[in-house]
Amino acid sequence: MSLAAAGRVEVTHRRFLAIALPATLAQMTTPLLGLVATAAVGRLGDAVLLGAVAVGALLFDFLFWVFGSLRMGTAGLTAQALGRGDALEVRATLARALLLCGAIGLVIIVLHVPVGALAFRLMGTSEAVTAAAAVYFSIRVFCAPFAIGNFALLGWLVGIARTDVGLGLQVFIAAINAVLTLLLVLHWDMGIAGAALANALAELAGTVAGLLVARRLIGPAWRLPLATVLDRARLVETIGVNGDIMIRTGLLMLVLMFFTAQGARADDVTLAANAVLYNMVMVTAFFLDGFSTAAEQICGQAVGARDREGFRRSVGLVLFWGFGFAVPATLALLLGGGAVIDALTSNPAVREVARAYLPLAALTPVMGVTAFAYDGIYAGSTWSRDMRNLMLGAAVMFFAAWWIGRPFGNTGLWCAYLAFMAGRGVLQALRVPALIRRTFA
Repeated sequence: MSLAAAGRVEVTHRRFLAIALPATLAQMTTPLLGLVATAAVGRLGDAVLLGAVAVGALLFDFLFWVFGSLRMGTAGLTAQALGRGDALEVRATLARALLLCGAIGLVIIVLHVPVGALAFRLMGTSEAVTAAAAVYFSIRVFCAPFAIGNFALLGWLVGIARTDVGLGLQVFIAAINAVLTLLLVLHWDMGIAGAALANALAELAGTVAGLLVARRLIGPAWRLPLATVLDRARLVETIGVNGDIMIRTGLLMLVLMFFTAQGARADDVTLAANAVLYNMVMVTAFFLDGFSTAAEQICGQAVGARDREGFRRSVGLVLFWGFGFAVPATLALLLGGGAVIDALTSNPAVREVARAYLPLAALTPVMGVTAFAYDGIYAGSTWSRDMRNLMLGAAVMFFAAWWIGRPFGNTGLWCAYLAFMAGRGVLQALRVPALIRRTFA
């Protein structure tokens, strides 16, 4: 696809899946970064080091997930520029996103000592684990500009409908990380420092490869006037869109952390059972998020091209494939979830509790499908302010439902989570008609 393509947007099942499926696979490679480090350090036989990697990886997951929202904002702005046929702005969008990523990454590096100390204190880890995790954190933190920059690069590739290239880059990062981790941790005996260094070098390699790929896709006209990159109005738009989505993501994480904390307060068995169920549900979330990513590109391009009919068809396509996956996924969890639980844990008590709450957890895909679909639609359309405000409304619904359901314990907690997922989709769906009228007026 030309970076200057414009006019009516192609909205077909084939094109939708061509974007969605590579995006799904690309996102499934992300957990491999922490998994490889955990596996390698686990071979050393030191529980302290293994715990330190888990704590350090969790902290980076939190930091990078919040700023990972830059992918959504970049995808929406890029897709709209592509829809307008503005090849210069397609390139400038990436440059501005990378500038923002670099600035955020540098701030994280500068503040990493007090941030790390506060995080470890809140986690309540032992002195030995904290000391080892601090080593991991102090090394891996220097990859922050590159790790966040890779989100922007992936978002740009989504915006130009090249999720296949994005998948290739994610696989490249995961492969580099795996090879370096095995060499540094097991062969050269660098321990936890080796695991952190491997991850940092893999992110750096991914950024370099991503920039080379972007230059090749852009072609000879890759140079940009500095005045275009630093255009005040565009910079404000970039910061505003991404800032709103960051706040939205922070609210989402608040709900998920509260959900986990309430399970922990019940007892260890309930916490473990909820973790098993949530990990099962997250597999379906990768696919729904892939459909959301396709929506970012197709809907964003339709907005840029001022193709109202194409936008409406895009919304219908996203919902069609979302429900087409979510309903069978819920049925599969209901029918086969017990076997998955048995495979994930051998603890009889955890198995029993997980099976008791499986019917509620299995409803998550079908209750949350509209939330995923409209996340992509809103991000692609850069309706970021409404996205932020409606997430706040859904979070309020969650806490209200949890308060009402407190007497029912973990059942009430799962019902509150389902209400949150459904509420997100309903609130966004109700707001869409007004936003379409405003956008295509």
